[in-house]
Amino acid sequence: MKKFFLIVAFNFIAFANFKSIDAKELLKLEKQGIPVFDIRTPQEWKNRGIIKGAIKNMFFDEKGRADIANFMFKLGSIVKSKDKPFIIYCAHANRTKVVGEFLTKKLGFKKVYELKGGIEYGWIDKGYKTIKP
Repeated sequence: MKKFFLIVAFNFIAFANFKSIDAKELLKLEKQGIPVFDIRTPQEWKNRGIIKGAIKNMFFDEKGRADIANFMFKLGSIVKSKDKPFIIYCAHANRTKVVGEFLTKKLGFKKVYELKGGIEYGWIDKGYKTIKP
């Protein structure tokens, strides 16, 4: 029983570092100066636009290959500490789940947020506008 409790507690703490937020919360956090990263591909940026103020920082290329070095270089130039919060979003929140888990569990970032539903279902479908990149 004690071992089970420790596993549950560990999982809760691990997931506490990565949180899904809605569009209203994203706007609130962005106003507080928390950076927002669009991790989609250039073609996706062109097709659907980006959230105003978002930083384009592709994680996976068009073929699904991760470009961790370039992603981390750009992220590190803006997020100077693993304790600093930031927000990521993709098209439908599938990629952000993978990237968010990687950043929190493997690299130790403490406050990573994702846009629930991504730009399609969490932003555009909610009536929020995008801008052309």
